[in-house]
Amino acid sequence: MDLYSSSHTIPSEYWHAISNNDSNFDDHFYYGVKTTKIFCRPSCKSRLPNKHNVYIFKKAQIALQLGFRPCKRCKPDNVLLPNEEWIELICAWIDQNYDENITLQVLADVFHSSPFHLQRTFNKIKKESPLNYLQRIRLNRAANQLKETNHTIQFISSSVGFSNSSYFSTVFKKYYNITPNNYRKKFNCKL
Repeated sequence: MDLYSSSHTIPSEYWHAISNNDSNFDDHFYYGVKTTKIFCRPSCKSRLPNKHNVYIFKKAQIALQLGFRPCKRCKPDNVLLPNEEWIELICAWIDQNYDENITLQVLADVFHSSPFHLQRTFNKIKKESPLNYLQRIRLNRAANQLKETNHTIQFISSSVGFSNSSYFSTVFKKYYNITPNNYRKKFNCKL
């Protein structure tokens, strides 16, 4: 069999190799993570994925044919994803998960890179840091909610990923040059 597609069929020795970054299994199989569509060698030092999201491939070519991208950290089969495409995947992931607690290390773990490499590449392609991009996405989502809903500032700040509403208000004012309450009033939204 060339593909194991669920945690119930993954041989225990394969899962043990992934869990322990065992290089003895490199080139015997590869594993892909269905949530990121990235595949790795068993020895990859990236964060351990949820077992239910793992596919096992006997050959790197099978992973590629199924739309999985090679990891930038362990470089299975020495195939590289172009930086522009990699950064677009990161942006799409941020766009979907902006309300989570995202740090540079979290992004590096999810996208199988070092924080330094991810930051440098992101800056080069997007002309801003990944965390500035994240903050811009959060503020745009908050501005939309201020215009379109009657939710409280505290609720909105929390729903877009800010853990502190006063910090959110400070950042919002710095970005839009207006407080969240005045922004809402400007668009005639009433609480």
